[in-house]
Amino acid sequence: MERLDKFISTQTSIPRSETKKIIKQGRIKINGRTASDGGEKIDPEKDEIKLDGNPIEYRRHIYIMLNKPKGYVCSTRDGLSPTVLELVPPALSRKGLFPAGRLDKDTEGFVLITDDGELAHKMLSPKGHVPKLYFCTLRDEWDESYPSKFASGMVLEDGEKCLPAQFFPGKDKKEAFVVLSEGMFHQVKRMFEALGNKVLGLKRLQIGALPLDPDLKPGECREILHKEIDKLLEYFVFNCDSLSKNR
Repeated sequence: MERLDKFISTQTSIPRSETKKIIKQGRIKINGRTASDGGEKIDPEKDEIKLDGNPIEYRRHIYIMLNKPKGYVCSTRDGLSPTVLELVPPALSRKGLFPAGRLDKDTEGFVLITDDGELAHKMLSPKGHVPKLYFCTLRDEWDESYPSKFASGMVLEDGEKCLPAQFFPGKDKKEAFVVLSEGMFHQVKRMFEALGNKVLGLKRLQIGALPLDPDLKPGECREILHKEIDKLLEYFVFNCDSLSKNR
């Protein structure tokens, strides 16, 4: 059992301090009757709670796939630049959301937004080695030595050593796919810089075995289905052709 006001604040973007007001206004119904007390106990899994006639669906945690555009930072608050949380629509917004992992401000693609700290830890932990796929546009053409250099565990210009990574050619010599199993700061960009090259465009296409939905335009997001959640922690076999829509 859970307090009504706590349920509303955790399942929506409404602060707990505001729940008393909306209850007093008669906007909340419990199993068809108008609620009058935020301290009333409800069963989140059995009782039907409605706000302005719309059901508040109970989810212990929520998982959101965002196609991040350039110009947004992966932070809960910044003060200077807009954050990815500002792109979450009210229907999916709730207390405690955060981006699980970071993409640079000028990097696009798949960002997971959730309130599940346990899953985020598993996905981001160095011990987890969850693979992530990136599409890169390069300043200079890559050469035939790149795959072996990425696979050997590259040493960056500051002496930091990377875990073995995978390099796959793109459609032309200035496009490439990279699969990483770790997440160092600016890692993809730094790896190409160590080879004397420069990344001009970067997009994350996949986390674990879950690819970015090709129907999501930059700035759009959708809830990740229950059956998809486990894929975030799975390994995958790279298939360039299946990702052609997301480049």
